[in-house]
Amino acid sequence: MPMLLLVRHGRSTANTAGVLAGWSPGVGLDERGAAQAAALPGRLDGLPVAEVVTSPLQRCRETVQPLLDARPGLTVHTDERIGECHYGDWTGRKLAELKDEPLMEVVQAHPSAAAFPGGESLRAMQTRAAEAVREWNARVERDHGPDAVYLMCSHGDVIKSLVADALGLHLDLFQRIAVEPCSVTAIRYTRTRPFLVRLGDTGDFASLVPREEPADEDAPVGGGAGAP
Repeated sequence: MPMLLLVRHGRSTANTAGVLAGWSPGVGLDERGAAQAAALPGRLDGLPVAEVVTSPLQRCRETVQPLLDARPGLTVHTDERIGECHYGDWTGRKLAELKDEPLMEVVQAHPSAAAFPGGESLRAMQTRAAEAVREWNARVERDHGPDAVYLMCSHGDVIKSLVADALGLHLDLFQRIAVEPCSVTAIRYTRTRPFLVRLGDTGDFASLVPREEPADEDAPVGGGAGAP
């Protein structure tokens, strides 16, 4: 079965503003995010990407555009099932404010029980995204063969949930996974099991440099902004 490259969108204006964007319209890449997207074709050079599937949200579409420009024959598809989690009433709010919400403790410690008011549950998000991957695996294998490589551009929480699914981890453990903006996570699917062969690869270790302020013990909802 195919190799899936999961690309998180580049750093967005909402990431740097500390806002939980969700499905808010008009959230694009900031200057650094645009540079990350521009570097993506070079990072993937030599990989025979057969198809591109993207979340319909602007920040994902902007992330894959340089790759599409570099490979004009590449077909792109949009799939809402790999779109961001529907955060409901939390959409557009500052992450700093949300820390005081009682639900945030559930999101961090028991995410399989977390459902956003007016939105969806993290469990439902994982289910729809995993179903999309399985359907695309079959389609890509049918059209391009069992050794094909294809790319999905999605969002932090979605990608983390797909990694958990591939590793057979309970969703309650998915907050232990980190994927930075424009990172590449590679999962090779086989008939009996998936193999995680890359996780959150950016080729940049700046985010590992100790910071003046201690790192937050909570996982960033939505994925975080990455290295400063």
